[in-house]
Amino acid sequence: MNKKLLLTVLLGAGLAGSAQAAEIVVNADIATSTTWTKNNTYNLAQQIYVMPGATLTIEAGTVIASSPTPNGSGSLAITAGAQIFVLGTEAEPVIFTSTTDVNTWINGNPKTGTYRQAANEWGNLTIMGRGYVAENATPGNTATPNAANVATMEGLTAQFPGDTRVLYGGGDDEDDSGTIRYASIRYAGRVLGLGNELNGLSLGGIGRGTDIEFVEIMNNVDDGIEIWGGTVNLKNFAIWNVGDDSLDIDQGWRGKAQFGLIVQGYSVGAAQGSGIGDNAFEIDGAEQSDWQPVTTTSVYNLTLIGQPISGDHGVAYRDGARLQLRNSIIMDMGEQALRLDNVDGDGGAGYGFGGTVSWADTWTTAFNAAPAHPNDPAPGLVGWAGYPAQVDGFLNDVRDTVFFNNNNGSAYTVANSVGVFDVANNNLIAANSPVRYVGRGPAVNPFGSLVMQPVVKLDPRATNDAVSSVGQAPNDGFFTPAPYRGAFDATTNWLKGWSAADAYGFFTADAAVQVRTSPLNVPNSISAVGLPTFGNSSFAIQLNDPALACVAPGQLALLIADFGGPLNLPFPGFGCGGGFGALLIAPTALQITLPPQVFAGAPVNFGLPIPNTPPSLSGLQVNTQGVFVNLSTFTTTFTQALDFTFGT
Repeated sequence: MNKKLLLTVLLGAGLAGSAQAAEIVVNADIATSTTWTKNNTYNLAQQIYVMPGATLTIEAGTVIASSPTPNGSGSLAITAGAQIFVLGTEAEPVIFTSTTDVNTWINGNPKTGTYRQAANEWGNLTIMGRGYVAENATPGNTATPNAANVATMEGLTAQFPGDTRVLYGGGDDEDDSGTIRYASIRYAGRVLGLGNELNGLSLGGIGRGTDIEFVEIMNNVDDGIEIWGGTVNLKNFAIWNVGDDSLDIDQGWRGKAQFGLIVQGYSVGAAQGSGIGDNAFEIDGAEQSDWQPVTTTSVYNLTLIGQPISGDHGVAYRDGARLQLRNSIIMDMGEQALRLDNVDGDGGAGYGFGGTVSWADTWTTAFNAAPAHPNDPAPGLVGWAGYPAQVDGFLNDVRDTVFFNNNNGSAYTVANSVGVFDVANNNLIAANSPVRYVGRGPAVNPFGSLVMQPVVKLDPRATNDAVSSVGQAPNDGFFTPAPYRGAFDATTNWLKGWSAADAYGFFTADAAVQVRTSPLNVPNSISAVGLPTFGNSSFAIQLNDPALACVAPGQLALLIADFGGPLNLPFPGFGCGGGFGALLIAPTALQITLPPQVFAGAPVNFGLPIPNTPPSLSGLQVNTQGVFVNLSTFTTTFTQALDFTFGT
């Protein structure tokens, strides 16, 4: 009788690195068109301006890494009349960060970085354009849209009388400030003074000729992205662990946005608004609410994930803002899902001031039926794009949106008061999570009595009620019709491969199986049935070659596995009589002990079918190959190899 021994070996996979680039210190304004290349890193030594008429082009794969100083002085500002082209790709994003971050990369490879609870290590990226803005604080500005109306960019200071480098605004809603594509902005937000910090990405008066897509802000000390006026559109953006509002709108923005992920948390231990997250989405109409332009926008496919204990609101409305929020997810908010702040605290007078539309009426007034107002733009105003973002519905509405786990007692008070949950709007309060997985770390007190539960693992893809929607965005040349709710469909996480969130390991892994063969292997000898996803009751390793099977009672079969920790031996499954064939197809669970940093507790039953194991194990990579030894003839047969990645 032939006796065969099966040996299955599981080994971890590694990561490849890349070479370090040479450093160039940037210590002067850019007055002539310049290209930054990926064979260098660029260290911003101070506040750098790209001057009017000049273009800064940044190649894919380029790293801009500034040295931390007591006030994070290195910063980049694109003046009105200049352009920037950040030409990152999914394979090679452009990264704006600090040298401290780069020092965590293995062999200079940004995909190997280590996350740190930090910010304020450099300044930010500021872009200023010539679109119309509504700013009443600038002397000489008018309440009616005017090409002469300008504003001073937050966080920038004029160095001499008449210093126009710090100004944005004008009379060209089609203005083109360039392109930002596949850009990761990390650990930014220079602190200038109490309550005066830089945002991750500041956009002032940007026209809709500018393209911004696939942009990420990670760990900023102030707002993630703030937009003042203009008509710029945003697509595929992520804002994670910022210290104030994640997305902040001011001064009459009239652009559109789609596919945005917001994960609320904190960047540094400071007051809420200066290190600990405030509102997920804060939207102001104009600095004075009867001025124009007034923020009038349509936003589709946002996923807003808040802080359930000391977090703030999902969407906060101020000073006449008009927002159509559709096909979105609002979950885990510590306070109200929708909140009427009414005024911004900076002197604005709120909804209904000076003959403007009242708060209640914005929810029942058609997008194209706002009453005439003395501050309406002059007929035929040169360079004025109007209010192009809204094409149906009401000035304020929420449609096709899922609300989940917003447990504050008044979470839906405002939403109910304006009919958000009327049947016609197709909104719902879900019983089950609309995203696949949100894993939080232990509760911490980063400042005072505020309690944060940071998101440490996330699979933002749609599930349950978010997988499909009734309506979807129009096919208008900017929006992408997407028949689901939230920023991600059920299958694809578009942040993977290029973002800091991916590099730092915040995302759960996609399950995968790869087959490897060589001339020594028995072709098609073993295979996987399904994918190794946690909770999958049908996944199995299938033995395909009858010649390798254990068919007679008494033959010995042994499965040895190493998942990175010691095995508790012996375990069941010895011998054909004990079900060796079944062991391959649906084996008894192996009892293993995992390292404490992977799973706090031991042992864990881990076998096939795969149990609903904690998603902290997501991404476990193993390499499997069967080796059959005939104990009578001492011949050896190798199966093909299967490489598994366990995922959600």
